[in-house]
Amino acid sequence: MAPHATSPPTNQGSHFPSITVLASSRAVVSGGLTEATIVISNTTGKITAIFHSVLPPTDFPPGTPYTDYSPYILLPGLVDAHVHLNEPGRTEWEGFWTGTRAAAFGGVTTVIDMPLNAIPPTTTVEGLKVKVEAAKGKCWVDVGFYGGLIPGNAHELKGLVREGVRGFKGFLIDSGVEEFPAVTSTDIELAMAELKDESTTVMFHAEMIPPITASVGDDVLTSAPPLAPTGPLTAYSTFLDSRPPSFETYAIAEILSLAHLAPDLQLHIVHLSAVQAIPMLKEARAKGVKITAETCFHYLSLAAEGIKDGDTRHKCCPPIREQSNQDALWEELLRDQSDGVIKTVVSDHSPCTPNLKLLPASVDPRQQEEHKVDTPFAELEQEASMNKAEEQGNFFSAWGGISSVGLGLPILWTEGLKRNPDFSVEEIVRWCCQNTAKQVGLEKTKGDLGVGFDADVVVFDDEGTFMVEPSTMLFRNKCSPYENKTLKGVVRETYLRGQKVFTREAGFQEKQGPRGKLLLEPRTMSVGR
Repeated sequence: MAPHATSPPTNQGSHFPSITVLASSRAVVSGGLTEATIVISNTTGKITAIFHSVLPPTDFPPGTPYTDYSPYILLPGLVDAHVHLNEPGRTEWEGFWTGTRAAAFGGVTTVIDMPLNAIPPTTTVEGLKVKVEAAKGKCWVDVGFYGGLIPGNAHELKGLVREGVRGFKGFLIDSGVEEFPAVTSTDIELAMAELKDESTTVMFHAEMIPPITASVGDDVLTSAPPLAPTGPLTAYSTFLDSRPPSFETYAIAEILSLAHLAPDLQLHIVHLSAVQAIPMLKEARAKGVKITAETCFHYLSLAAEGIKDGDTRHKCCPPIREQSNQDALWEELLRDQSDGVIKTVVSDHSPCTPNLKLLPASVDPRQQEEHKVDTPFAELEQEASMNKAEEQGNFFSAWGGISSVGLGLPILWTEGLKRNPDFSVEEIVRWCCQNTAKQVGLEKTKGDLGVGFDADVVVFDDEGTFMVEPSTMLFRNKCSPYENKTLKGVVRETYLRGQKVFTREAGFQEKQGPRGKLLLEPRTMSVGR
């Protein structure tokens, strides 16, 4: 428990205030809702004391910065453990500056960057160093990094652990970018041999095409459009049919068959979509396999039945499934967490330039302008543009990925209240703060409001609403299935290690500039189930 007030802290005669004090009648402290007064060291950026009541400013030395945010809720900063920032190499898709501003806007104070789609990918120590150099001076929140598992890089994995990556990710199916190929079972065996005694997490994009025979051919390892589509390629139902739940369950079965090779290694399934995989994961955990799963904001708020023809903003892999599947994911999240399989909820923010989404003008009128060409080579470019126009709305040709970093807190709050008027923000803190911090080995400093933790604090207006529009999508490309949706829950202010970095009224602290740190300390904590 946090300490209770005995005597107020002193400034020890310093002219510069040594502490900042934040208070509210509602705060989520150690996972529970309570009154709280939070004392923050201005030197270390750490929380030094928490009192389970709202103390008046007179309890602190004159000149102490003090704000009572009642009735808004003070939350720990969210830890989004699955974000594609893409810089360098594909910075036009997303970058550290824009991606981390979008995060801060939504109360996310820590993001963990995926090893793709940057060029080079983070699959070597040198690739990580290039990524780190590109990130310096651009991060508005703290940023950690994952390493990648690809064929032939097993010898790089221990070096990446020493350099501070928070975990590793590999694909069991085509990733969509040639510089990050899928791994085979042999590759996974080599990776497990290298990492079996390391304090890290090995994560998998768990989709594979089930074989039609006992022999293993190339079609098992690569993703391709169906040979006989069940309908028009602009119909979402056709795309959904092409990636059934069996893709996920087959891949997870393959992973579980190899788990015995590294029994102490934490395994993790990223962006779990198909509820059919939950029983097999639960059975494995009951047998002692160290495996967890995450799901995403879009799987918990979007359903296949509501996706219009050609609206490729909804394309992602694994796909957004039916409403009944969404309901079952919520049931799993809300069950007793000692038995639950899905521990975390993340964005999997996987953006691209709008033209790669191939949105038809009927869905997004802004696309109409892209087909107007006026250059010295207008005739040739118009022909190329028209060829591209023929692909508009094609779910199989469009880039797969949902843009949502910084929108997760209001998405979950909106959807949770729809399901249960008594839905508690404590659940979101568990999924998106405490458990995500634990997933990446930051549970001693991030994801909670507690003494000794970084003072990453979010001021959350649980009654406020806003519409998702370009001005509230701070990621680089304003292309998201959430556009024009009204969400409940507004982040009023975001603190990073005790420093206010964003307010809804005034925006960002531009004069101070980005204050985010790169989290490169090697993991030392054990990773639990």
